[in-house]
Amino acid sequence: MEEMVEKDKKTILVVDDEQSIMELLVFNLQKEGYNTLEAYDGVTAVDMAINEKPDLILLDVMIPKLDGISVCKKIRYALNISNIPILMISAKDTESDKIVGLEMGADDYITKPFQIREVMARIKANLRKAELNSNIELNSQKNEDRENIIKVGDLTLDLKKVEAKVKGEVINLTKKEFDVLKYLASQPGQVVTREMLLREVWEYEEYVGAIRTIDVTMNRIRDKIEKDKANPKILITKRGVGYYVTDRN
Repeated sequence: MEEMVEKDKKTILVVDDEQSIMELLVFNLQKEGYNTLEAYDGVTAVDMAINEKPDLILLDVMIPKLDGISVCKKIRYALNISNIPILMISAKDTESDKIVGLEMGADDYITKPFQIREVMARIKANLRKAELNSNIELNSQKNEDRENIIKVGDLTLDLKKVEAKVKGEVINLTKKEFDVLKYLASQPGQVVTREMLLREVWEYEEYVGAIRTIDVTMNRIRDKIEKDKANPKILITKRGVGYYVTDRN
């Protein structure tokens, strides 16, 4: 019972070797507007979970080749697929059977005989929960990405990638040059002395003979990030004091 998958619909993988149960579930799922995939054994179910990436799996426990508990365990632990809700269906309704299913990574456990309305309600609830968790993870990742970016004027530093860009163009910096820009860009407009840079970036305790290191490094950085080194727009010298990164474009 195959149909063309529509991208805007949720796709449910139904795993059951009983033809009558399969037809009942598929009919009602399609009636509710879901796309459906069918697997009649555990090996096929695992392959479809990997290749088709359904939005939810309805998984019978007693299926051939690989039982439902083993399928669930393989998907969750061996393949490390955690974002697909798995609803187990079984005629076994003891507390221990449910615990085993949930411990193997199932999100819900439905016992046979079941009411089709209950199954549909459980599916909707688990899909909502999965979507909510996905949005939370996405927002968390976006926040993390923002925290790893320093943008000052035309200069952008990606702390995670250790990458610098000027007006979107990647600049090839050494790790020390990047660290210097990172320190300055984290406090835009604030003049930082050479001694402070030696202490905070180079971690020198004694500065004797090392001051020249700062000036040489700054010249190298300017060669790479400034369009006109004689008229710098990003890395500015405060004569007699130190350096700063300007926040002006």
